[in-house]
Amino acid sequence: MQEIVTKIEQMVAPIIADLNLELVDVEYVKEGRDWFLRIYVDVPGGSIDIEQCARVSERVSEILDEKDPIKENYFLEVSSPGAERPLKKEEDYVQAVGEYVFFKTYEPIDGRKEFEGTLLSYSKDEGAVIEYKDKTRRRKVTIPRDKVALARLAIDF
Repeated sequence: MQEIVTKIEQMVAPIIADLNLELVDVEYVKEGRDWFLRIYVDVPGGSIDIEQCARVSERVSEILDEKDPIKENYFLEVSSPGAERPLKKEEDYVQAVGEYVFFKTYEPIDGRKEFEGTLLSYSKDEGAVIEYKDKTRRRKVTIPRDKVALARLAIDF
């Protein structure tokens, strides 16, 4: 499936860039008996609208019909990444500094695998520094990039 995702990303990235939008993520997943190709796009600074998603869907549908990279029947969904936007690329991490985030790690760090708090800093070499609340205390943790299983913006209630 990762091979299909990579192929789709390469095919749709120029279309999305041509529309002055940002490709946030591509997913190809099976849910029940159905396959879904999900393409998440946004505008720089956020707040993509439904008309922009529709334009992306139309243009992407054309190239997918032409190139036919997926053999199974699937549903194409083009949408905003939402308020809990995933952090995938280096630029995503850098732009999220100062934001409230959720990280899940492949293995425990300081006895935990999940951290929710403020992203204080990020560098490719050091990783992400997050300040999180542990009961009544504030703690800091550094999470190396290669230990990140999932990273996304989060909503602080």
